[in-house]
Amino acid sequence: MAQINLQNVNKSFGPGVPLAVNDLTLTIEDGEFLVLLGPSGCGKTTTLRMIAGLERQTTGDIRIGERVVNDLRPGDRDIAFVFQFYALYPHLSVRDNIAFPLKAQNLPTEEVNRRVMDVAERLRITHILKSNPGRLPGGEQQRVALGRAMVRQPQAFLMDEPLTNLDASLRADMRVELKHLQHTLGTTMVYVTHDQIEAMSMSHRIAVMDRGVLQQVDTPLNIYRHPQTLFVATFIGSPPMNIVHGRMVGARFVAGDGQFWVELPPAARQYTQHDKRVSFGIRAEDITVGAPGGAGMAGNVVVREPLGDETVYVVSVAGKTLTAKTPPRIRFNPGENVSVKLDPAAIHLFDGDSGRALLPEGWSKHV
Repeated sequence: MAQINLQNVNKSFGPGVPLAVNDLTLTIEDGEFLVLLGPSGCGKTTTLRMIAGLERQTTGDIRIGERVVNDLRPGDRDIAFVFQFYALYPHLSVRDNIAFPLKAQNLPTEEVNRRVMDVAERLRITHILKSNPGRLPGGEQQRVALGRAMVRQPQAFLMDEPLTNLDASLRADMRVELKHLQHTLGTTMVYVTHDQIEAMSMSHRIAVMDRGVLQQVDTPLNIYRHPQTLFVATFIGSPPMNIVHGRMVGARFVAGDGQFWVELPPAARQYTQHDKRVSFGIRAEDITVGAPGGAGMAGNVVVREPLGDETVYVVSVAGKTLTAKTPPRIRFNPGENVSVKLDPAAIHLFDGDSGRALLPEGWSKHV
């Protein structure tokens, strides 16, 4: 096990091309399960490949444990890499695929057999050790790839979207297994994905990236409840956070021609100023949809999406659309008038220029 530290790491693929990774400073603690999360092209896989030594950083330092590994080859970094495409040797059996890195180290046969069986029992694949991996379903191929990484007993596991090629039910099963496996092994794990469900359900912390820049690193719950940038607010959550762009007019947030407005609670007003451009945000579960004439703003139902355990409504309010989650027993049809009430303790404000959050964590305790 080892801590991984990246200090002011940059990656350029040539002059005139935006930095793939821009001044990244990040510490992954010993034994931590950290997920690098972001859309395609955000720099997460490039970051993982630089840790592995498959890409050379342009500037900056990378440490694994006590060693600066800038000049070390991938094979000398004592890490294991699990790829999106399993990269199994088709001419070898499952047993020989798992044993391959140990045989490359010229370990005694007894030690190789012991470690292969230990890994196979952990992953519940002892019954397929004699099989050809190319004839196995995707879930079992993924276990074989994990076994080949685990058998080396590395300081850290690096995983590049390893569940992407599995169907939905297998992905759900493998999420549980990977989380349990990491907890059991206690090994540092860095996991790349664009899937926020994987990130939220598996990680100790999430590092959200966009266009090569680290946006926020925190626990899944804090990332969701206290996004530090507009990008994080809209990227995390399903449905995404409602965002309305406007400006401050005294104690009110006002959008468009002024028909959409929200009175800010006194605890939030000290972080804004008159006529400042801001973006107003609120999560769907923090909006209450009720019968017309109730407390809040007047709205009209545009779309109703019954999802079984909840219903999602898209509601038009003063020319803006808001998405709300309600219990399934609440039922309004498209075209019906409703009242829309926002939880004042759950609002978010973001700077109109930088996109940075204006309200500090804990401000809502004073509402």
